[in-house]
Amino acid sequence: MTAIKQEDLIQSIADAFQYISFYHPLDYIKALGEAYEREQSPAAKDAIAQILTNSRMAAEGHRPICQDTGIAVVFLKVGMNVTWPDATMSVQDMINEGVRRAYLNPDNPLRASVLADPAGTRKNTKDNTPAVVHYEIVPGDHVEVICAAKGGGSENKSKFYALNPSDSIVDWVLKTVPTMGAGWCPPGILGIGIGGTPEKALLLAKESLMAPVDIHELIDKKKSGAALSRVEALRLELYEKVNALGIGAQGLGGLTTVLDVKIRMYPT
Repeated sequence: MTAIKQEDLIQSIADAFQYISFYHPLDYIKALGEAYEREQSPAAKDAIAQILTNSRMAAEGHRPICQDTGIAVVFLKVGMNVTWPDATMSVQDMINEGVRRAYLNPDNPLRASVLADPAGTRKNTKDNTPAVVHYEIVPGDHVEVICAAKGGGSENKSKFYALNPSDSIVDWVLKTVPTMGAGWCPPGILGIGIGGTPEKALLLAKESLMAPVDIHELIDKKKSGAALSRVEALRLELYEKVNALGIGAQGLGGLTTVLDVKIRMYPT
C-alpha cells in the first residue's frame, strides 16, 4: 500500500498549475521553431516570432504565457492500492484547494475565469474553482496526475458531430476547421476523439492533447517506407490537409495551422 498525504497532493496540484502558466512544453516550442523556419509568409512568420518571444519572456519572468489562464482540468489515475491515511477532504476538494492556491499565488496571480450559476447570475468564484476532474481507478499503488489549464479560446471552438458510418471524418474536419476562425490561436494541436458515446468522444479528444508533439516521427516513418497504422495514416492525412487550408498562424495565412493532429478512438 502507498500512502498519499493530503498536503502533498494539494501542493503538487498548486505547483503544477503555476508551472504550466509560464512554461510551454519543450516539444511544442521545438515544433513551433521548426514551423518558423519553414514559414514563407512574412505576416505568419512575424506572428510565430511573437509567440516564441512571448514564451521566452513568460518563462524568464515567471509570468503567464497568456492573460487567459484557463479553466483547471485534471486527469487523475488512482491506483487501487493507494491509501489516504490523513485525509480530511475528498480528492475533489484537495484538487480544488490546489487550484485555489495556484491561482491566488501572490508571486504570480492567475486570472480566475470560472463562473458559478452559468445560466443565471454568472458570479465569478474568484479562485478559478471548481476544477474539472476526470477520475480513473487503475491497478497499482501510484497516483498519476495530469493538469491542463484550458483557455476559453480553444475550449469555445470545441465541436461535436455524430457522423453516419459512410461519412468521411477527413471531410468533416476540413469543413469544420475554417469555421473556427483564429480565436483558438493557431498554430495549435488538433485533438479528435472517435467512438464511444458523445461525452466519451469529447473526453478522448481532450485526453489526446496531453500527448507529446510527434507528428515528425510519422513523417519520417512514411518517408522510410514503413507501413503506417490506420490511426497514424489518418493523423498524417489530416495534418497535411488542414495545413493546406492556409489559415496559418493567428489566422494570417501561411504554411502552419496545426503543429500536430492527435486522435484517440473507442469502440462504439
